[in-house]
Amino acid sequence: MAREIIQLQCTECKNKNYSTTKNKRKHPSRVETKKYCPFDRRHTLHREVK
Repeated sequence: MAREIIQLQCTECKNKNYSTTKNKRKHPSRVETKKYCPFDRRHTLHREVK
């Protein structure tokens, strides 16, 4: 299977807030998106962690 479940971690508070899937063949690099962090109560950058 090419799709893999990944965790997204907030860069500010270091909490793992979101999980999603991505296609490893099409996007081999790590995912970075701006998402809402409920602990900081604002939108922050979330990065993929292993």
